Amino acid sequence: MQNDTLALAQALIACRSLTPFDEGCQEILINRLEKIGFGIERIRCGEVDNLWARRGTNAPLLCFAGHTDVVPTGPINKWDSDPFKPEIRDDRLYGRGAADMKGSLAAFVTAIEAFVARHPDHGGSIALLITSDEEGVAIDGTVRVVEALKARNELIDYCIVGEPTCVDHLGDTIKNGRRGSLSGILTVKGIQGHIAYPHLAKNPIHLAAPAIAELTQTRWDEGNEYFPPTTWQISNINGGTGATNVIPGEVTMLFNFRFSTASTVESLKARVHEILNRQDFDYDLKWEFSGKPYLTPRGNLVDAISNAIRTVVGIEPELSTSGGTSDGRFIADICPQVVEMGPRNATIHKLNEYVEVKDLEQLPEIYRLTLELLLLR
Repeated sequence: MQNDTLALAQALIACRSLTPFDEGCQEILINRLEKIGFGIERIRCGEVDNLWARRGTNAPLLCFAGHTDVVPTGPINKWDSDPFKPEIRDDRLYGRGAADMKGSLAAFVTAIEAFVARHPDHGGSIALLITSDEEGVAIDGTVRVVEALKARNELIDYCIVGEPTCVDHLGDTIKNGRRGSLSGILTVKGIQGHIAYPHLAKNPIHLAAPAIAELTQTRWDEGNEYFPPTTWQISNINGGTGATNVIPGEVTMLFNFRFSTASTVESLKARVHEILNRQDFDYDLKWEFSGKPYLTPRGNLVDAISNAIRTVVGIEPELSTSGGTSDGRFIADICPQVVEMGPRNATIHKLNEYVEVKDLEQLPEIYRLTLELLLLR
């Protein structure tokens, strides 16, 4: 299984699957999965290839989820080797997607193959949910598969997302939740005029300043056992004509909440509007909700993968909800227990991305043992 995982990861890296294109990765996986009894469902949406593969019909259903698409390479001449010609140097496998997340995809497949070979009549079911639209806008990928599954009441009991979660050592970090993301575009309206005649104008930047100060100092919640307190940050401010002698007619601000399960979209919106409505200005506010928070407390899935890590690697994993969003936010709609666990994330999206060859030996063992702990109960 160890050498097979490395070879499969190399084959996947060799596919130039820049978002949103799959470029044959899923067919490589399908060829392996069909041989061990998986039913295959291809779900294409626009330019995006999605895969739902399932073996078995009984509960519980354990799903491995991931993506075949990768981010752009950046200047290829700054890589030490071609990012789409996988190369092993110093016990590391180099190539775009090695860590994020073609190494995990390879480990999924070889772990399942080994598990099925040992337990061909296992209980429960195994599935893979794979997309080529995770690194991009993520509107035709995992969310579409989840919608299709939800429409036919095909629910998932446990899901492992193979995102690179670890920091210093394989297995040191399990993501058992993620914060939600809520953005806003706020336009404060004033009256444009000559800067030498301020009494004839109304400066929206000055008007907005007290509201900005209050928003930045508001304590939105206290977080909880798993999440830090919710944060509000301005990402962009734009106003004015570019001239130094013109008071602008309006100012526009882009902001974002990263929020925990201690708050809701509705409560955050209501508090923002309450603050703005107390100000002496007219405004427009457009909201964009891109992901709700999800949380998997300690239970069957967290316990199983933690036990597997302890057995294979010999370390105690830390539970974390840090970082941005992932496709776990979509899967949580049809799955009560979702975690992310994959290789180290130090080089993801960087030049000379790599995964340790040793990690590709141990990761499938962690996944295989997790299957045994959950499906052979």
